[in-house]
Amino acid sequence: MLENPHKLRKSTNMTGDPFSDILKFTSAQTMVTGGFTAGGAWALRFPAPEKIKFFAVVKGDCWMRLEGEDEPLHAHTGDVLLLASRRSFILASDLSMPPLDAMAVFSGCKIAQLGDGKDFSHIGGHVLLDQASGRLLADVLPPWMHIQASSPQATILRWILDQLVREQADGQPGASLASAQLAQLLFIQVLRAHLQTSSLMPAGWLRALADPRLALALRLMHGDPGRDWHLEELARAAAMSRTSFAFHFRQTAGVAPLTYLTQWRMHLAERALREEDTPVAVLARSLGYTSESAFSNAFKRATGTAPKRYRTAGKAERLEDAEEQSLSLVS
Repeated sequence: MLENPHKLRKSTNMTGDPFSDILKFTSAQTMVTGGFTAGGAWALRFPAPEKIKFFAVVKGDCWMRLEGEDEPLHAHTGDVLLLASRRSFILASDLSMPPLDAMAVFSGCKIAQLGDGKDFSHIGGHVLLDQASGRLLADVLPPWMHIQASSPQATILRWILDQLVREQADGQPGASLASAQLAQLLFIQVLRAHLQTSSLMPAGWLRALADPRLALALRLMHGDPGRDWHLEELARAAAMSRTSFAFHFRQTAGVAPLTYLTQWRMHLAERALREEDTPVAVLARSLGYTSESAFSNAFKRATGTAPKRYRTAGKAERLEDAEEQSLSLVS
């Protein structure tokens, strides 16, 4: 029996909604970084991004030639593209033109202008992820996504884009915060649209969420990760036989159902050990382990490090980061 079965959910601010849980867990934050307007013929080359990058066509249309892809994409007003892989790309009105270096064009300005700036308008930014846990999201995203303005999911995207443009242009009090919140909503809507329309997702939790039956099982596990879930219970929730559920879950999520549960527990444990002072024995019970030693063995198998050593290393790392930030402020 757990001492407090809801302690872990409260302490880690998990919701039982796997999509929201993982966005929170990875500390996904979306930022608008700038944009440009263009008129006439133009072409810009962008370097491979270090972070997940997004851009939207606010006005006009353009071509995008992405490194590694045979055919260019044609983006129109209201289209949103998200690039999750480290690939360079070219945006252009005419792909036959020699492209300018985008970093040189954007140097010293947030909104650049090419030509008379009357034909085309672009807004862009990136998604920041927690350095330690961000791979949980980054690894399940396809290299790129293109949500077209003509798709049924685009209505809300169009509204968000219009609001972002207004916030960027009007300079009202709180514009920076409002833009950040709108950008975060834009990212969520892009992922939702991708879930609803894409059939070409890599195996992982995001693909499993796109399956309504498997999503029910995921919600149960996320809603109470410390419970001693049995395969039969999860299969029954998904309205599938035990064998069919186990096979379909593995094919879709890339791991067996109870392996997924163990991995999620270990992710929660890592976060708790990094950010909280909860005793390891209490954390172990919160996660459904009958003893501290059983949890410690499972954690060491998953991470290669004992929980207490992991916590000590995390504290030392945070202290080092804080000292570096203090030195940078002084200098």
